[in-house]
Amino acid sequence: MSKNHEPEEQYIHVKGARVHNLKNIEIRIPHNRLIVVTGLSGSGKSTLAFDTIFAEGQRRYVESLSAYARQFLGKIEKPDVDFITGIAPAIAVEQKVNTRNPRSTVGTTTEIHDYLRLLFARIGRTYSPVSGAEVKAHTTQDVIDRITALPQGERVMIAAPVILAEKQGLIEKLTLLMKDGFERLLVNPVAPAAKPSKSAKAAPAVSGNEPLQVKYAEEILPGIDQYKAAGLAVLIDRLTVPELLSDNEKHDPEWVSRLFDSGQTAFSIGNGECLIVTGTRAEVFSNRFEADGITFQPPFEHLFSFNNPLGACPRCEGYGRVVGIDEDLVIPDKSKTIYDDAIVCWRGETMKWWKEQTIAAASKSGLPIHKPFYDLTREQKALLWRGNEHFHGLDEFFAFLEKERYKIQYRVMLSRYTGKTTCPDCGGGRLCKEATYVRVGGRNIVDLSFMPVSELRVFFDHLAEELDEHDRSVGERALIEIRNRLQYLDDVGLAYLNLDRMSSTLSGGESQRINLATSLGSSLVGSLYILDEPSIGLHPRDTEKLIGVLKQLRDLGNTVIVVEHDAEIIRAADQIIDIGPMAGYLGGDIVFQGTAAELDKASTKSLTAAYMLGRERIEAPSKPRKWHNYIEIKGAREHNLKNIDVRIPLGVITCVTGVSGSGKSSLVKDILYPAMRRHLIETGDRPGDFDSLEGDLQLVKGVELIDQNPIGRSLRSNPVTYIKAYDEIRRLFSEQQLARQYKFDPSSFSFNIAGGRCEECKGEGIIRVEMQFMADVELVCETCGGKRFKDEILEVKYRGLSIHDVLEMSIDEAIAFFGQYKQEDKINARIVEKLKVLQDVGLGYVKLGQSSSTLSGGESQRVKLASFLLKENSSQPLLFIFDEPTTGLHFHDIKKLLASFDALMLRGHTVVIVEHNMEVVKCADWLIDLGAEGGEAGGHLVFAGTPRELADSGAGYTGKYLKGLL
Repeated sequence: MSKNHEPEEQYIHVKGARVHNLKNIEIRIPHNRLIVVTGLSGSGKSTLAFDTIFAEGQRRYVESLSAYARQFLGKIEKPDVDFITGIAPAIAVEQKVNTRNPRSTVGTTTEIHDYLRLLFARIGRTYSPVSGAEVKAHTTQDVIDRITALPQGERVMIAAPVILAEKQGLIEKLTLLMKDGFERLLVNPVAPAAKPSKSAKAAPAVSGNEPLQVKYAEEILPGIDQYKAAGLAVLIDRLTVPELLSDNEKHDPEWVSRLFDSGQTAFSIGNGECLIVTGTRAEVFSNRFEADGITFQPPFEHLFSFNNPLGACPRCEGYGRVVGIDEDLVIPDKSKTIYDDAIVCWRGETMKWWKEQTIAAASKSGLPIHKPFYDLTREQKALLWRGNEHFHGLDEFFAFLEKERYKIQYRVMLSRYTGKTTCPDCGGGRLCKEATYVRVGGRNIVDLSFMPVSELRVFFDHLAEELDEHDRSVGERALIEIRNRLQYLDDVGLAYLNLDRMSSTLSGGESQRINLATSLGSSLVGSLYILDEPSIGLHPRDTEKLIGVLKQLRDLGNTVIVVEHDAEIIRAADQIIDIGPMAGYLGGDIVFQGTAAELDKASTKSLTAAYMLGRERIEAPSKPRKWHNYIEIKGAREHNLKNIDVRIPLGVITCVTGVSGSGKSSLVKDILYPAMRRHLIETGDRPGDFDSLEGDLQLVKGVELIDQNPIGRSLRSNPVTYIKAYDEIRRLFSEQQLARQYKFDPSSFSFNIAGGRCEECKGEGIIRVEMQFMADVELVCETCGGKRFKDEILEVKYRGLSIHDVLEMSIDEAIAFFGQYKQEDKINARIVEKLKVLQDVGLGYVKLGQSSSTLSGGESQRVKLASFLLKENSSQPLLFIFDEPTTGLHFHDIKKLLASFDALMLRGHTVVIVEHNMEVVKCADWLIDLGAEGGEAGGHLVFAGTPRELADSGAGYTGKYLKGLL
């Protein structure tokens, strides 16, 4: 059957889509397929996938909600489309880091922590921190099992120790027991095995050497004084173990029922203790969860949640960090030894005694004082803080300062070393100490949270072998869910993360792949998944795994639409939809729809086909730029970096590569950037752990980190305000005849200042309505109709266009419009000059007034790059650090980006790029490849040299992939 005659329900049928720049397109997208939507940045990919298909899916979902929700639906705009049929429940997995909540972790986001809590509550074993012995609470069934295991004919007594209440005498207690019908007492049955609660006391006990006696209470009461030194127990029941029933080889149910009742009564009277006496031997059973004089908390689900007051560490309230003495401030240079003044607060004449007594006791304490601090083991570092009988540690030192804080010099000293530090009570594990007493497979839940996913997979793969049959059956369901989710995290290239990692510290790509793994774990079927470049932050080595995950999601019975530029993912798709041919108003058409094998039949308009088939290429430079000056980082040890020395050349483009988790961000963002800021302006964040920054530092006059964070948080922030082009546009409108007549100045055309802007929406064009049950709804402002300004401001026209009309133009359209008049007006020339840099970095499709909040991470990054390409911002040699600048870029856009980097080179700047895209890597002048793996197996310097040298050497994963390109 041909495509056009397939039954409608097998397709998502979109007809007449006109959202943003879409050109009234019609398209059929088959269900249960992996679809890749590609095209230039700004061609309309996200508009089709997110703003049309997903927006309609969400709108239909909201229609099914309560009347409270539906009261807003009349105002929520439907996507500008004739109709969409065949749409499934839609789930968008975007690049955004969804939360800044410090309680949200990888474990909670993926739901692995929830299943761990369930597992520990069901099969966790509690161990005493004193003796290490397992803590058990007996049940009535344990008493029954013990008695029924005795040989036939054995005589048994069930008793309970006589426990006196607070201020209660023995005579009073025995009298009450007699009234309840208990007449016999055992004298000297056993010394109490467990410590009774504070509100009760046991009758005086003996060593147990005296012979056991059974006496009536009437015999004891008259001569009570002679029994005060004896242990007493009240006899509950006496019985003989009967024969088994011949038909089923079980004991008589009535006899077992009698045992149950007697056991229950003994536990009740004995304050949680029951005695089983056979002959002259007594065994103690206790249903209190106690050992070594400690009453433990029986495992339950909330005990293992740091979001619940019952499980959270009382000191840090489940955050893992507190305000206290910061080790990084006390020992800032961890390459120094204790002997060489690593501990800065012990320097100088006043405090040197503390250092001297530590050094004097070093041999007795076993504390290495001539070893660099970073080489000390965790136990040795803990000893330095804790101290022992031979020396006073840092904890005592700061306790001394605290005691003397009424003196101003000690208050100043304390404040100097105070900061956010790991909670000393839970060690950063977030949970109360009772939760850490519970173990599964020899590990507590905090140990598991600190382990990377790769190690956790090994642990859970072998856990079933260590569990008994009961624990295996009880924990089976939770174990399956945990193993599946760990496998999905590994499959999407996140095996280096640990479950305790805060969600807010993840990159956009990591966050998206975690959401993808969570979606897989939930095993939904019949859904529509829309993903926004899941390959971001992924080395080519891991792309194959990601493709496998996407196909797995499809094979569950879902439709997967991926907005993507990666060549491998495009080739793996069941169907490719190429939107273009260009960006902005020149895009919005379907230029190709078909399989990868049909790309050669694509129109010549399809730039994707041209690059995929090799008709267009990004050429590597014939030879790299030469360099002589450099910056060198010595002894980098932050996170998983293995004490490496790295040279970064000046005046060239350097690419830092390696698989996810190999240490790239640790080296560049955590050490290089803050260390250079500290060197240049003596302020900023503390750099990561390293020895020194050396080389030709005087040649760098500034450092700029150009990451994917938004360029502004306000809806009023946009690209033209960021590069100061809007200042010129406002000036141009204020010089028009009508503006002079109304006495409007440039500020009247600003939506940041009261005056000309619409005061209802404060110049934002939209009104936010808070929804209690879902995300806030944004509605177009009814006063200004979304135009942001008052009517009298909109009456001012330049060449027939109002300020709103200009802001609705794309950058390409604005350059064409203002470029017509730049000869006759210098303001026009300045506007064109500033807008041109945005066009040069591939943002010609973006509207002048487009809110910064709607820009992707890659677009925000390129706006920042454009601001530095302006002549007034690039007079001195700077060090530029880019974090994955190819995010959201098509092959054709990468060409433009590389030309922008070349422009920075011509002005004498230095560019350092953290990047996985091989098209950029091959065009670099110098490569620093880290690895070889991620996490603990990473952090090594695999290679430093030119791309050609790396390709020829074949070192690491990057070398293998480069070889095919050069």
